[in-house]
Amino acid sequence: MKQHVTKKLLSLVLSLLLVVLTFAPNNKAEAAATNGTMMQYFEWYLPNDGQHWNRLRTDASYLKSIGVTAVWTPPAYKGTSQNDVGYGAYDLYDLGEYNQKGTIRTKYGTKAELKSAVSTLKSNGIQVYGDVVMNHKGGADYTQNVTAVEVNSSNRNQETSGDYTIQAWTGFNFPGRGNTHSSFKWQWYHFDGTDWDQSRSLSRIYKFRGTGKAWDWEVSTENGNYDYLMYADVDFDHPDVASEMKNWGVWYANEVGLDGFRLDAVKHIKHSYLGDWVNHVRTQTGKEMFTVAEYWQNDVNAINNYLAKVNYNHSVFDAPLHYNFHYASQSGGNYDMRNLLNGTVVSAHPSKAVTLVENHDSQPGQSLESVVQPWFKPLAYAFILTRAEGYPSVFYGDMYGTKGSSTYEIPALKTKLEPLLKARKDYAYGTQHNYIDHWDVIGWTREGDSTKAKSGLATLITDGPGGSKWMYVGKQNAGEVWYDLTGNRADKITINADGWGQFHVNGGSVSVYIQQ
Repeated sequence: MKQHVTKKLLSLVLSLLLVVLTFAPNNKAEAAATNGTMMQYFEWYLPNDGQHWNRLRTDASYLKSIGVTAVWTPPAYKGTSQNDVGYGAYDLYDLGEYNQKGTIRTKYGTKAELKSAVSTLKSNGIQVYGDVVMNHKGGADYTQNVTAVEVNSSNRNQETSGDYTIQAWTGFNFPGRGNTHSSFKWQWYHFDGTDWDQSRSLSRIYKFRGTGKAWDWEVSTENGNYDYLMYADVDFDHPDVASEMKNWGVWYANEVGLDGFRLDAVKHIKHSYLGDWVNHVRTQTGKEMFTVAEYWQNDVNAINNYLAKVNYNHSVFDAPLHYNFHYASQSGGNYDMRNLLNGTVVSAHPSKAVTLVENHDSQPGQSLESVVQPWFKPLAYAFILTRAEGYPSVFYGDMYGTKGSSTYEIPALKTKLEPLLKARKDYAYGTQHNYIDHWDVIGWTREGDSTKAKSGLATLITDGPGGSKWMYVGKQNAGEVWYDLTGNRADKITINADGWGQFHVNGGSVSVYIQQ
């Protein structure tokens, strides 16, 4: 009897211990979680060779090794032509599977190759975010006669003509796919407007007339109402459209095995609908479906308004931070580095900010060109990769270079970015101390996490002649010798008994010090 009671008591103690270890908020497994790093795995000028999904699959193990935890893929569906980057979306259900627009594959490859790449990424512990282009549709299969009115391109609320009939490219019946995956066929009344009258070969911004037809609201107030962007503009006030796009989002996520989305051109789409769309896909897939929206405007107030309208249920790219990097890189060393965080999303909403240095729209030759000069990019990447706030996104074109003509080239910065990615993966943990207090030389430190061996770091960047800073890295690191992981400095810094060290940086450069 006594032995039986002892065994029961021991069993109870072990069960309680298991509960404590499982649910303790600071258990080692949780504290040791690896920092998340997203990679935008494409740039505008990729070759039209149909090999990109294969390149991504082959690259998966390397991406894992450098600390990439999620990949943002280019639009995977059929565009207006084989060479379409994907933003001239034609058939969202054709992922390189049907002979449409003169091609079976997309610019990036076939559906089978896409799914193989996704599978390989997942086997390497890397999540996949799909690019969602649903503001507009291009490459219509036939024209329709539509009553429309011209509007002022600078103020789309101002009509500049009377009503008349135009021949609009608004008929989509997807002859190559038929009714597979979806039987929905797009007609003119599923759109709000277009920019081309085929009957007159006339380019204008046309708003369609019809029952309940108006520009969607709420959208960006630029140009009066910025609902219209390009091609045939999707009408999210139409109930059949609202339903179809939600159905497609669930299908896309499940068909490819996506873990999240990047939402294109959200300032042109009814904001409340996007919040509903994200919630719907999450509910139907039963997955978190991390989502980041592209609200591309150098105005944190407009972006804050968007976040509020979608009830903060997804993240946004920090466009204002990108522009701060752009201006700093263009200022010849005269930028006040204390202002890098001014007016940024990462300052206002750090948990909702996806930070970036460059993307496919800001790169040379593109519509939103605002290039961060190559000399400044290592500084900017150190800023987004080694600090605690924000979820950083690394641009394919910065890692591997861009493939455009010499006018549009960005040099490959792989060897400069790899040490910074390693710093994020292995060392950028623990309490952060900021030293953003000088017009040229700024820095920050991370004290490290006891569950991450030798973690902790000290970062300095400068757009000026260089210099040094005394920075605190924590008393627990006293006596350690730290060195510059980037190799830009040869110093060895000994942390003093109070947890401080004097760290140095070269002119127009970056240094990231870690424990030797």
